[in-house]
Amino acid sequence: MNKVPMTKAGEMALRAELERLRKVERPRIIAAIAEAREHGDLKENAEYHAAREQQSFAEGRIMEIEGKLSYAQVIDITSIPHTGKVIFGTTIDLINLANDQEVTYRIVGDDEADVKRNLISVSSPIARALIGKEEGDVVVVKAPSGDIEYEVDQVRHEA
Repeated sequence: MNKVPMTKAGEMALRAELERLRKVERPRIIAAIAEAREHGDLKENAEYHAAREQQSFAEGRIMEIEGKLSYAQVIDITSIPHTGKVIFGTTIDLINLANDQEVTYRIVGDDEADVKRNLISVSSPIARALIGKEEGDVVVVKAPSGDIEYEVDQVRHEA
């Protein structure tokens, strides 16, 4: 399978979640299952079934995170020389040429994307249009609402 790009912050967040699941959630769920077993008949024990469902979810998430980390290609943007070019991990200030509104995006891996925090996936249409562009370039982004023209105002390397 191909490597999946991920920022250093994204890797750290996944590792923190994995640690929490292994060291906090897993023991809590095991204790809940043990307590529910003490209540007797397991067929009609809702607490037992709920705890087993939580265990299944937690173990599935642990496997998912381990898989993502095994295929991750962690890119530390701070170790790459700043050239003014848009690359994975950079933060870009854009100016919408239609209404002069400024917007800032950071290009991150698919699992890290969060539009509310202006973190866009490297595979999103806007990121694909921006990759390789430089400060001062005009970019046309094909959006569902139509083409949008942006000017790349500034490209920054942020940790």
